[in-house]
Order: sequence, then structure tokens, then C-alpha cells
Amino acid sequence: MKLTKDTKILIIGLGVMGGSYAAALTRAGYRVRCITKIQADIDYATARGMIEYGTTEIDPGLIGGADLIVFAIYPGAFVEWAEKYGHLIRPGTLVTDVTGVKSDIVPRVQALLPCGVEFIAAHPMAGREKSGVEFSDPAVFHGANYIVTPTEKNTEEAIDLCCELGRVLGFYRISILTPAEHDRMIAFLSQLTHCIAVSLMNAESAGGLEKYTGDSFRDLTRIAKINDEMWSELFLRNRDALLSEMDAFEKEFHALRDMIANGEREKIREKMRRATAKRTLFDKPVI
Repeated sequence: MKLTKDTKILIIGLGVMGGSYAAALTRAGYRVRCITKIQADIDYATARGMIEYGTTEIDPGLIGGADLIVFAIYPGAFVEWAEKYGHLIRPGTLVTDVTGVKSDIVPRVQALLPCGVEFIAAHPMAGREKSGVEFSDPAVFHGANYIVTPTEKNTEEAIDLCCELGRVLGFYRISILTPAEHDRMIAFLSQLTHCIAVSLMNAESAGGLEKYTGDSFRDLTRIAKINDEMWSELFLRNRDALLSEMDAFEKEFHALRDMIANGEREKIREKMRRATAKRTLFDKPVI
């Protein structure tokens, strides 16, 4: 299968990520249809030219007629969908996703889909703290990273096509990791950072501090405006990796606390210098 302008693309789930995929692919000249739960989301996307067609029904013809299906729903909902409706996907169809955990999901979905249907998982490392199609924006992909997570069941053709999808969407860097490597990485880069932001906001007990804050606090806690339904599921589905990273962070935080308590300024400065050097590597490229 090749990704061409004749490829029939179906997106399952029209939230902020599904909507961003739809808008980017439509803008690139692809035919995009969707199945999602809320008619108002379809109306919103149709009125803005993000999709060609959408429905809230499980339409066997629409599912069976798709060449590429993108699942932009929560991990547990993805597994349930595959259990109930996976048989409607015709052999030869390529399936991918946007879910933020892989080891707990990929083998299960691959086992549930019919013979001849290939599921190649991917994770767009981009998004917003707000949910809903009205907050979708394909611009979030520019300068962002896109990770493909194949298993031994995936073909080179499927991996190449999934990478090509990332390029069409506008991602800057495309990487390939195993599901386990992905989950270890995401525990640190994404899940731990959300845990820190949530904990920091809940540590604030004085009240009224929003009248005095500066941008550093706003930047650090932006992701505390969190989709609790999705992120609680992600935390628990990647529990072991996340707990390991939380323990490592706690150890590092206590080391800094001890330096401050003991008045060890040079050690504090050295820790800050190392952090500055590391953080520079994470700046988004100017494109």
C-alpha cells in the first residue's frame, strides 16, 4: 500500500488530536472521513472543511472501504473498539493510532484485528492541554516529534507508510522505537512532567497567588490544565515505568534540597549548569 491522494482515510475519534490529523491531511489534499460519538463535532469539522464526511454510527461500509484508519481515541476505548468492530476492517487496510502508551495496547490490538489487517502504532508528540475538536490545530505538528513503534509483526512497507504519514502531517523528526522503549521514554518526558505540574498546583494552599505570578510559573504548570480522564488512564497503563521515573525524580529533588539545607552553593551551581546544558538540547528547531 502506498499513501496517495486516492487513499481513503478514516479517523476514529474527532477530538483535539483526531481533528488536527483531519485538518492537516485535508489541507494536504487527502480524502478524510470520520466516525466519532458527538454529532456537533462532525458539524464543526464539516463546516470548516476539515473532513469530507462524518457519522456517529458504526458504518460497516465506511469502515470496510477505508485504506488507512487512524484511531484517535483513548487506549482502553481503542481495545474495546477492536474487540467489537475490528472484524469490519477489510484485509489490506493499514491501521495506526495516536495513543500515549504502547506496551499495554499494541499486542492486544494486533491480536484482535483480522488476518490481513496490519496495525502499526505511532505517537505524535504534540498536543494541547485543552480537549475537543474546537481546539485542534495542525500547526502543533510543526517542529514536533513523531514516534513509530513497530513490533516483529509489522512489515517494512507498513513502517515506511506510517513514517510517510508523519511527514505529510508536518512533523519535524520521525523516530522508531519498540513499544517498551517508547513507554520508558514517555514515562519521563511526558507522564512525569504532568505529575510534577499537577503536584505543584496542588501544593499551593495560600490562595490568591495568581495575582502575583510570573511567566516562569505559568510555563511550568501549563500542563496542569489536564484531561483527567485520559491522563489517569495513561498513568495507570504505564505504571511501572512511571513509578521508576517518579522515584528517580524524588531522589534528585531531595539531593537538591539537601544542598540548599547545607548551604552548598557550588554544588547547587554545578547542578544548575548541568541542567542548563541538558535543557538546551530540547529546544524546538527554528523551521
